[in-house]
Order: sequence, then structure tokens, then C-alpha cells
Amino acid sequence: MLKRTAGAVWEGSLKDGNGTMNVGSGAFDGPYTFASRFEDGTFTNPEELLGAAHAGCFSMALSLGLGKAGFAPQHINTTATVHLDTENLRISAIDLDTNAQVPGITEQAFLEQAELAKNNCIVSKALKGTEIRLQARLAQTAR
Repeated sequence: MLKRTAGAVWEGSLKDGNGTMNVGSGAFDGPYTFASRFEDGTFTNPEELLGAAHAGCFSMALSLGLGKAGFAPQHINTTATVHLDTENLRISAIDLDTNAQVPGITEQAFLEQAELAKNNCIVSKALKGTEIRLQARLAQTAR
């Protein structure tokens, strides 16, 4: 079984403190604050990193599904928008917006694969209690 690690350090009070988050591979180490999480402050926040993880996971799952269905995607671009309900302190929804170039696929077959990826990517499975909405578009490929 693979294990992945990430860490965080927080110093000070909730509103006046600050912290850093990092991933075990060393690929990311960045600051976060109350303002960056609950206001429009600079730096990152846990929800933004969760969105990046979800977008990456979904894109890979879509590529896998398309490959198993006999298609070779040229390009998949996904954005995840995480909706943070600050009154109830919960993630209320995540919007996945993807655009892909997949030669030879019909729009219907593409949408089916996108829906399967939304429901079956590892991060989506971990977030089963969160509404996940999908907007998927098939881009025209060069002929």
C-alpha cells in the first residue's frame, strides 16, 4: 500500500497567526493564514490544495477511462472550484470544469467517460459527502 504525506505548522491565534503547509515530496511548501483561507488574503489554503488534488485526480481518471475505451486523449485541462461555506464550516460543493481534446470520440461517449471519472477518481471517492458537479466540454481536434 502506498502512503503519501503532507504536513502543516500553525503558530499563534486563529486570526493573527500564520502557518505553512508542505507535501512530503518537497514539491510544495507554502504559507497560509486566516485571511488566505476565510477572506481574500494572499497565500494558499487547504481548500485550494484540495481543489488542485481533485483536478489532478479527475484528469488522470478521465485519461485512464478514455484509454480503456480505446481513445487517446491529447489534452485534458481541468479546474476544480471548491465552495467553502464559512457559516457552517464545511465544503458545500466542488465544481469540476474540464475541456479535453480526444480524437475520434463522440460527444456522448466523452461525456459518459467524464461522468465515470467524476464518480470514480480516488479523490471523488474520498469526498463522497460533498456535492461534486461536472461541466465537461470536448474540444475540436486538428484534422
